[in-house]
Amino acid sequence: MPMPSEYLDYPHRAYGMDQSLYDWRPAISRPRIAWPGGTSVLGVIVVPLEHHMLNPSGKPFKHPGAMVTPYPDLRHYTTRDYGARVGVFRILDALKREGLKATFPINAVLLPRLKPLIESILEDGHEVAAYGVDTDHIHWGGLDRETENAWIEETKAAFAEAGLSPRTWMSPARQQSFSTLELLAGAGFEVCLDWESDEVPLPMATPAGGILSLPISNELDDRALLNDRRQTEDQWADQVLAAQAYLSGDAERFGGRVLGFTLTPYVAGQPFRIASLRRMLAGLAGASGFAAVTAGEAADLFAESEQA
Repeated sequence: MPMPSEYLDYPHRAYGMDQSLYDWRPAISRPRIAWPGGTSVLGVIVVPLEHHMLNPSGKPFKHPGAMVTPYPDLRHYTTRDYGARVGVFRILDALKREGLKATFPINAVLLPRLKPLIESILEDGHEVAAYGVDTDHIHWGGLDRETENAWIEETKAAFAEAGLSPRTWMSPARQQSFSTLELLAGAGFEVCLDWESDEVPLPMATPAGGILSLPISNELDDRALLNDRRQTEDQWADQVLAAQAYLSGDAERFGGRVLGFTLTPYVAGQPFRIASLRRMLAGLAGASGFAAVTAGEAADLFAESEQA
């Protein structure tokens, strides 16, 4: 079957970057970042708390981790529920054991249901971030601007009702439309975790103001590596530690770096993976020049950093 001619049509194609959110620049010529305190690599650990419904619409596509078998897919549904009730507390314990901070994006619909968990997250000094309405509210290029803005406002209102005012946003499925960043900036969000265009913070310019992009590596995502690619737990842990070691070397030559990755509660929080998780977190905590911070703290450190 031949490819339809309109497949290659892209209304935003232009010379250079095909977008105006940030300027093109090769890695070797961007400003050097000097993190305060002599840190070479900032770790941004993301622990997403997601609501996966039994009957997702699948429009425009199913969220990664969505139900697989015909309704009711209780096997996969209860596994995800296990993550929010059991696995996430193991991750909290592992982070606390090593004194590492993390960012917890939460779907708005979960806020009334997770009050004790949210209290534990905040008590340990972690950050709560906005994660859209739920996994069935996916931002994408075909979503009209009014609907998307309404979803963002609905999310903000839910967090305000819960007594929270997050400055950091992550979109469901880390998917965006061409308006998402502008709408987020207009809604007062300062940090976004959707893009991974670099290994340093990337200031984005929108008509509504600036918003800072922090890179979260999809190539180190625990669900993708352990469930989809079927790697072993030790391979996953070794890859995260190898990334930190390499970025530390890069920081000596090119300036400070960011290492962002995800710990999914129903994946990393499984009992047979905790030993590998603890080994990985202990390796990060013991690495020279490494500091795990929340996304908001990373944004503040970037604003304070010297860049040459």
